[in-house]
Amino acid sequence: MNKAMNQCRRQFLRSALSAAAVGLVTGTAIPGRLLAEASFKAGAGTGLAALFAGDFKLGTALSNTTLLARNPGIEALVAREFSAITAENAMKWEEVHPDAESWDWQRADYFVGYGQRNGMYNIGHTLVWHSQMPESVFVDGHGRLRPAADVKLSMETHIATLVGRYHGKIQAWDVVNEAVTDEGLWRESLWYKSLGEGFFPRAFHLAQEADPQAELLYNDYSMTIPAKRDFALAQIVRFRKKGMPVHGVGMQAHVHLADPELASLEASIEAIAATGLDVHITELDVDVLPKAYDYMGAEISTNFAYADALNPYPEALPQKVVDELAARYESLFRLFWKHREVVRRVSLWGTTDAESWKNDWPVVGRTNYPLIFDRDGTPKKAYHAIAGLKRAI
Repeated sequence: MNKAMNQCRRQFLRSALSAAAVGLVTGTAIPGRLLAEASFKAGAGTGLAALFAGDFKLGTALSNTTLLARNPGIEALVAREFSAITAENAMKWEEVHPDAESWDWQRADYFVGYGQRNGMYNIGHTLVWHSQMPESVFVDGHGRLRPAADVKLSMETHIATLVGRYHGKIQAWDVVNEAVTDEGLWRESLWYKSLGEGFFPRAFHLAQEADPQAELLYNDYSMTIPAKRDFALAQIVRFRKKGMPVHGVGMQAHVHLADPELASLEASIEAIAATGLDVHITELDVDVLPKAYDYMGAEISTNFAYADALNPYPEALPQKVVDELAARYESLFRLFWKHREVVRRVSLWGTTDAESWKNDWPVVGRTNYPLIFDRDGTPKKAYHAIAGLKRAI
């Protein structure tokens, strides 16, 4: 393509984005069909990770099925489009360490090997969490709570073994996951009940001892809620002053089409960055279905009864929602790009709609469309909107 045509194309994309800019700031504007088509042509043959390589890592989560080598198509797609990977479930405690005497390394080893073969930034997820835990860590064979010393030893053994096995092969760990409530208090988990707030810094120290070079993160959802965000950051800053090693905060971005507002997301990015910590957008997906009873969190134990009204698109999305999803993703990535000096990574929570946890959470049996690749792995309009945004900046 000659220079004049390239200049013409760039000018067209800039003009189209400029016309939509006011609406995109709020996340509600619908990018024109012409923009999406131009983005498709401009981005042909170029993965998103390459487009954003100078800005931040672009990641996705790999399912257990993929990590059993059963999704070669997904593996090829991920290698082309992404530069960072997270094991969606394979490294969670109940999966990799189901009881005190046994470890299941098959999927975790495959994850690390795949990442190394493809030059990925590997994220280990997660070391200390209240969910997906073997009950035996906290309760003995007689149904009695174990002594704090036993729980502490379990934590020490688990982290030393898991992080130690992948020393130098995992670039970042979600060390502690979801330890704070939306109200801005410590979650009354069994970790907290057993060890008090001391479990938090201890986990970070253990992770550093096992791999001093790894980046260590705190990861949580609904970090746009000021009370939650401010409490979490206050604890992190307090413990860091006492020597706790921590490098960043993961903002899970399980968002909806219209909320949270971009201003709330931006305020939290800025608040995290103001503490000197890196910002990781860790679990991005956009729910397009009606909220179940206005629930906005990401606590996996939450569930609501199925109703047809909560599952309005069992076969396919109407074009209006396709456009809204593209607009939402475009506005989100515009925000992340704006803060690229502090946003180190943006990771989607899953690769295709077919494997998204949002299909069955918080209502089992729904069909959701929250990602940028459809059920067949084909790029959606949202994908092309993101690519077009980057190429037009």
